[in-house]
Amino acid sequence: MGDPASRFGGLARMRMLEALAAASAPLSVSDLGAAIGVDQPRASRLVQQGVAHGFVRREADPDDARRTRIALTDEGRRMAKGVKGERREALGKALAAFTDDERTELARLLNKLADNWS
Repeated sequence: MGDPASRFGGLARMRMLEALAAASAPLSVSDLGAAIGVDQPRASRLVQQGVAHGFVRREADPDDARRTRIALTDEGRRMAKGVKGERREALGKALAAFTDDERTELARLLNKLADNWS
């Protein structure tokens, strides 16, 4: 199976697709950068690469003609969904070796980590 992110060239680009898939509407480049934790110039380069690969498209912002918003193409949506499924499958395989008690304890510890993450 390999690293699914390598098919698109990196984790930042996969995070971009996942952020766009999770968004309820297309995002500005600045909002996309904030969602994936990169600065605006890096987000802009990621968008350019995504457009070149056919995974994202730019569209006019209906509220501000000077701005564009970024949306997934059908191919980008398939890519994001496929990677999510591959991660879910890999996690399922890894957790298969855990007992029920170990899975319960892992869930408890992950929740504790999430609750204390700043």
